[in-house]
This record gives sequence, structure tokens and C-alpha cells, in this order.
Amino acid sequence: MANHPHNAQPQLLDSQKLDVQVLKRDGRTVAFESDRIYRAIEKAFLATSSGEALPADHARLIRTMTDKVTQVTIAKAIGGDSLEVERIQDEVETQLMKSGHYEVARKYIVYREERKKARQLRGEPSATEPPAPTIHVLRNGDNRVQLDAEMLRRELNVACRGLEDRCSPNALADELLRMLFDGVTTEEINKAMVLVAKSRVEQEPAYTYVAARIVLKTLYREALGKTYAHDELEMAHRRHFRRYLEEGIEAERLSPQLMAFDLKRIAGALDLDRDRKFAYMGIQTIYDRYLIHIDGRRIETPQYFFMRVAMGLAANEGDDKNERAIEFYNLLSSFRFMNSTPTLFNAGTLHPQLSSCYLQTVQDDLESIFKMISDDARLSKWAGGLGNDWTPVRATGAHIKGTNGISQGVIPFLKVANATAVAVNQGGKRKGAMCAYLETWHLDIEDFLELRKNTGDDRRRTHDMNTANWIPDLFMKRVVEAGEWTLFSPSDVPDLHDLYGDAFVRRYEEYAAMAERGDLKHFKKIDALKLWRKMLSMLFETGHPWMTFKDPSNLRSPQDHAGVVHSSNLCTEILLNTCHEETAVCNLGSINLAAHITDGKLNEKMLSRTVRTAMRMLDNVIDINYYPTPEARNANLRHRPVGLGLMGFQDALYKLDYTWTSQQAIDFADRSMEMISYYAILASTELAQERGAYASYAGSKWERGLLPIDTIDLLRRERGEEFLDMDSSVTMEWELVRERIAAHGMRNSNTMAIAPTATIANITGITQSIEPTYKHLYTKSNLSGEFTVVNPFLVEDLKERDLWDADMIDDLKYYDGSIDEIERIPDDVKEKYLTAFELESEWLIECASRRQKWIDMGQSLNLYIHQPSGRKLHDMYILAWRKGLKTTYYLRSLAATHIEKSTIDVNRRGIQPRWMKSRSASSDIVLNREPAMPVAPKACSILDPDCEACQ
Repeated sequence: MANHPHNAQPQLLDSQKLDVQVLKRDGRTVAFESDRIYRAIEKAFLATSSGEALPADHARLIRTMTDKVTQVTIAKAIGGDSLEVERIQDEVETQLMKSGHYEVARKYIVYREERKKARQLRGEPSATEPPAPTIHVLRNGDNRVQLDAEMLRRELNVACRGLEDRCSPNALADELLRMLFDGVTTEEINKAMVLVAKSRVEQEPAYTYVAARIVLKTLYREALGKTYAHDELEMAHRRHFRRYLEEGIEAERLSPQLMAFDLKRIAGALDLDRDRKFAYMGIQTIYDRYLIHIDGRRIETPQYFFMRVAMGLAANEGDDKNERAIEFYNLLSSFRFMNSTPTLFNAGTLHPQLSSCYLQTVQDDLESIFKMISDDARLSKWAGGLGNDWTPVRATGAHIKGTNGISQGVIPFLKVANATAVAVNQGGKRKGAMCAYLETWHLDIEDFLELRKNTGDDRRRTHDMNTANWIPDLFMKRVVEAGEWTLFSPSDVPDLHDLYGDAFVRRYEEYAAMAERGDLKHFKKIDALKLWRKMLSMLFETGHPWMTFKDPSNLRSPQDHAGVVHSSNLCTEILLNTCHEETAVCNLGSINLAAHITDGKLNEKMLSRTVRTAMRMLDNVIDINYYPTPEARNANLRHRPVGLGLMGFQDALYKLDYTWTSQQAIDFADRSMEMISYYAILASTELAQERGAYASYAGSKWERGLLPIDTIDLLRRERGEEFLDMDSSVTMEWELVRERIAAHGMRNSNTMAIAPTATIANITGITQSIEPTYKHLYTKSNLSGEFTVVNPFLVEDLKERDLWDADMIDDLKYYDGSIDEIERIPDDVKEKYLTAFELESEWLIECASRRQKWIDMGQSLNLYIHQPSGRKLHDMYILAWRKGLKTTYYLRSLAATHIEKSTIDVNRRGIQPRWMKSRSASSDIVLNREPAMPVAPKACSILDPDCEACQ
């Protein structure tokens, strides 16, 4: 036997001494060689690794599996069996399945099938298929029963019901039965069923619903305690609902308040058909992270989950609470609106911490600094995202009067805050996340810019904490005019922190003059463009600090009478006042814009109903909420801000047949946000009429008759006409809104903010927030695993043109999820399906500007750049500022990882795609390498897990 480099030969039996022969497919016999088995298993593992080298422990694993296959094979030979290639390969499949490597086993099976088809095409003789072995299933430990193949086929038929024109239950059953082995457990069968369905998603997106329904079957059995026939499930849900609540309350996971509802009426409203809306990623996400469980067993089904949240939000609705709970449930379970993640986690539980975001300002003393860090830990524990304003902390080298010492500045304290975010991981559901903000005139700003670098003194790095620049308009003007900029310590210029607009400009210039005269000793003069370039270079290199703008955030704030906006939140969409006595709190939820497109247009009547109910749900959060600190409670009850946002903007464009690069898309961004703003403000006036205006309403812009659209003129007047290019057109009858505000006031100081919606968009199966499509085919990783994502709208359009086939799938992989260079796709389709990195940022910024004019807070706006340059970055962020944006979020650039192309005939496609040409000579793409299987490209961190702390 040949020596194997990994010493994989079996130790117990020696095939050479036994002269073991293997029957080939063409009738020849050859000596058995275990190194062939090793290579086959190794290739199967490589096929699932996106072409990356296998870790060292995989070599040991593969050697162990090779030994097992070899020993079983030789033992059969000793027993008199004839060894055929197919039977040896069957044993490889069995060992892969038994070891739990289901995805590797699937790749191996697919590979065998492809090789079989290739042999048939070449006319090669095939071996006689051995009789199918009898398979037994292990149930409840050692209870062995014969596999009921017909039952599995029936289950797959149910999973494909309504999708038969696109999904084949027979094909799924055939592949499934090939994967099973004698002694397989029921759990392994369920995993295999999901695997065979989700492996076909890239060919036909509808298989994602099949995979989801298979997961649901398992989930129903887990939560309800037994398996029910499909037509019995809805009644079983209603009968079991009371028991579910009792079990959750007994385990101290649910609030006893839930028993005060009319449970028969509530259970009767459960609509199990809505479970069929779930795609695979959606159901897996709520299974892993949202459903209430006791000792690892889920006691909730998806409809119980939505009803639990709805009941939790209706608990204080008095005599109307049953009706309101059903109203809230219908909105959630229909996917027209979704509350933010903290609300979904905790509504109806003993710890209803339902708010999404907390914003704090630190004072310049140790007690305040460490109180804020302690508060951060408590706020983060219950799933809140944090935004901290660190500007008041004196700069490095500043004098400390109490000790007559020298300050180390803000950086060491940020290091402690970073460690806190890592330590408090929100109950294991996701890691804690925070963002530190610093104004651009702070003397430590240059060190602050480098916090996320991977080089330099690690004691001055915060690798886990987000950072953001809080930029005054005066600095941006100095950049445009190539002027000088002066940095100060806040201990010398304490009032700058609370000033904005013209007042800031006057005081800043006074301090700059004092520094010139020598009245201030601790300062630094710097070229504004030089600092700006460093800000841009760090943003591109590390993704931080983000660019956020102080003046538009304050000048357009409805609450300018009650304080100053000192920062945004973790995801840059919340803009609320903070001070020593108040930790700003915001409560978020997002409208599924795509769900409101009917008959080719935005359904205003449906949208108005959704907004009205959503605003009531968000307002209820404020009174029900558990507040980890008194400062958070004070702020939220006094101002009652909520952030109603949207998601699925890209899906809505697809449904309307609009391209991003069109005036239609810009107008739709404008008009859809105007409509949401109109009905959100009206809903808040209705709540004020019913419940009273918020406590700090008097003196607000609302009371002064200023709506968000009116505040554009305030910004234009303070900034200067030449520095603001912002549309201010309207289409709706806003006088009605003004009259209602004058008559009843507002229930909420702030009403709108567009959050990232990373996780709740996964649940509802749409594109997140206001984002363009990332790629049309890629692998997405999150805390629930890896998921193949394929653009269903593109697939349907290509099907209509008879262009969706195996070659097209290969082309999408080859061109890294883009259709731009696929010649047979018409130009109009390419224009409609531009991806995020193919879309010029001007279109994203203009759409964001049109939305911003209606929003009283902000929006989480990611920007994308394919081929970065200093000039492009400069122009992009100057444009964002000129267009009146209050904030921006991540700068996205393409990751270095790309699709594995090993089974794709690269040569037949001729020229290399653009992304391949731009790669370095050390590219990890290996062309024409034999036998790994093609996989979808992996996404870069387009959905950074930190983003999910807000949604």
C-alpha cells in the first residue's frame, strides 16, 4: 500500500497482507488503497471551506475517519463481501453523517452524483447498483424502528405544498434517503431534511420556505410536546396556549400579567398560516435567539412568540387590552411592522427592558466617568445599544487641580469602557455594543481616530468599541475653504460642548483668538484638511470613526428648548438630548415598506393603519419598560421619544420596477417618508388627545409650530445658503397636521428614526433598512450560522426571459454575485439590479437627503465604495454634509474573500472579472483545481454583529 503523507493507513488491519481487491466500475480489480479514501474525504471538507486551507485538527479528523472506513471495508472483505467502489463510497458517506458533518456529507453526495452523470455522458460502463440496505432509526435512545420512507416523502410533500411548481418533494426525498444510514437518529433525519432543502436555495429561492417549514415541524413538536398532523396544528396551538403561559410563568420566564387576558379569545386569534411566511433564515433566527426556552427546550412557537410580544405591549391598555393585543399581533405576525430586538426579546417577561438605545454624557470627574461605565453595564445587560458622549473629559496633558497632576486624557477611560462592552454580553444572546463620540475640536481627537487600528500601542486601542466623530459645521467649512483648525482641552473651553450654530462659531473663534494671544496654553493648531484626511483614512482603514454632524442634529431637533444633542447612539440614527440627570432612551420599530406595495404602488390606506398601530405600540413601551437606571427613567418618561423607521426599501423598488439610478427612486424615497412622517405625527397627536402631551412639550418646536420640514430653513440660515443643497418640496396637506398639533399637542418628543434592522429584516425575509442589495448570490453569516442568500426578484425576472439555468448560477458565482459582466443579461435588467458597490454613492445620499427632511431624528446610512481614493471619499462625505444629513454610518468596502470557483470552467468565460484583475498576486483564488464543489461567495461584514444591538 502506498505511504500516505498523513499516515492515514489503518493500524488494526493491513490490506496488503490480506490482498484486498476492489472491483472497479469497468470490471477491473485493483489493490485497495486507503490514501484514496483520505483524499476523497479531504476534498469533501475542502469543498465546504470556500477554498481556504483546512486547520490542523481537520487532518487528524480525516485520518480517524479514513481509519474507520478502512477497517469496516477490510472487515467486510474478510467476511466474504466483494468490495465495490460504490460500497466504499457509501461507507464514506455513513462516516461523515455519523460524525455530524452533514454539510460535508451533502457536498460529497452531490459530487458523487455529478461524477456519475459525467460517466454516463462519456458512455462509461456503470457498476450494478447494490440493493438498498435496510435502515433503522434510533428513537428515544436504543429504540430501533425501521425507517418509514413513505412517511418522509409525505412530510416533504407537506413542506412543498403550494410551491410544487418550483420545488420537487420527490427530488428532495431521493437525496434525503441517499444520506441516511442504519442507526440514524430522528434528530439527524430532521437536520438532513433541512440540509437537502436549503442546499437547493441557490437554484430555486422558494426552497428557503421548504427548509423553514421543516424547521417548523421540529419546533412544533418541541413546543407542543408531541407531533400533530398538519390539519390538527392550529387547534392544538389554541388548546395548548394556556399551558404555554402557565409553564413560562412557573419557570419565571413570563409575566403573570399575561394570565389576565381573555385567553380563549387571544388563542382564537392565532393564525398558523402566517408561519408559512418565514424563510429559512427567519425561522432559524427566531428559534436560536428569540423564542422563550426552559432548560434549552423552546416552549414558544412563532405565533406564540408574536402573541406574547403583543400581549406584553398591551398589558396596560385597560378594558381594551384584548382587542389591542390582537391588533398588535396582527401587525407583527403579518410582517407589516416589527418591533426592535430588545422588545421582541423581553416583552411579556419578568424583565421587560424593551428600549433599543441609550445615550449618555459623561462629566469630567472620576465619579461620573465610572458611574457611566457602571450604567453601561446595566443598560447593556438587557440588550440596549449604547452611545456615549466623551467630549467633556479633559485632554491629555491638561492640569488636574485636585491632585496637581497631569491628565492622561480620554483614551485610557475608553479602554475600560471597551472591556465593559465585551464583558456584558447580553445574556449570551449577542455581545454588548457601544459607540464613543468625540467632538472634532477635542485635543485628543488624533489619538481617538486611531482607536480601532490593529497596530501601535494596544493599551491605546479599543478593538471592540465603535467610535464616531461629532463634527461641527465650522470644521466642515474650514475643510472646504482649506483653513486652519484649533484643538482645545474641554477643561479650558467648557461651554463649547453645549453650543452649536452661530453661537458655537462666535465662541470658538474667541477661544482661537485667546490661544493666539497666549491666554490659553493647552491647544494645537492644525490644517483642517490634514485632520480631515486623517479622519477619512482611518474611516477607510478601520471603518471608524463614523462621520456625524453636530449642527443639523441640534438645529433641527424638536427639543432644542430642553437641552443639547451631544451624540448619536450605537447606530447613528438616534438624536436626543443628554445631560448629567438624563440618559436618553429610544424605543424603535420598523415598517416593512415592501409589504405596503400593492397593485404596483404604495398603499397609503394600509400604511396609515400600520403607522397608527405601530406608534401606539411604541408609546406603550415607554410605560411598560424596565429602566436599569433612574436617569434613563427620568428622560424617557419626561420626553417619551420613539423611533419609527422602515426597512425593505430595496424590495419596494423591485416591486415598483424602479432602478436606484432614477428620479423615480428619489421621488419614492421622498414621498414614502413624507407619508410615514405625516401619519406618525398625526398618530402622536391622537395619542396626546387620548393620554396627554409629553411632559416637556411646552416650548418645543412642535408647540412653536415648527415641523421637521420647517427646520430646513433654520439650518440653511445658520449654515449659509452656499453650504446646504436640500430639497424642501411637499405633496401632502400638512395644515391638517399643524392644526392637530395646535389642538392636542404631541405625545412623543421625537417620532422617527431609521435603524439598521439587521436582525428583524432577517426575520421578515427582506432587505434591511434602506440598504441596496449587497450581492445577488452570497453566503451570509450571523449568530445563527451560514445562509445562502439569492435575490428572488432577480431570479423571477431572469426566469421570465428564460435566462435562469445552471450556467447562470455558475456565472453569478464566477462574477462574485454580480450580473454586471454577464453578457447575455439585457442592460435594462443590469440597471435594475445594480448592487451596493456598483451604485454611485450620490444616489444613496440623495435618497437619504429626501428622507432626512421629514425625519425628526436620523437614519443609519451605510455608504459603499468599490475602488477607494482620497478624492472619492472626500467628495462623498462633503456631499453628505451639503445634502443636510445629520449622520452617516459604516463605510463599506469590498472584502478580500470571494467565491470558490473550482468546478467552474473559468477559461470558457474568457476575460477575468474586474474584481479578479484588481487582486494582488497572492490571490487566494485557485483556478481549475480539481474536485471541490462550487459555493456562493461569502459576504464581508456587511451585517456587523454590533449593528444588531439596535435592532
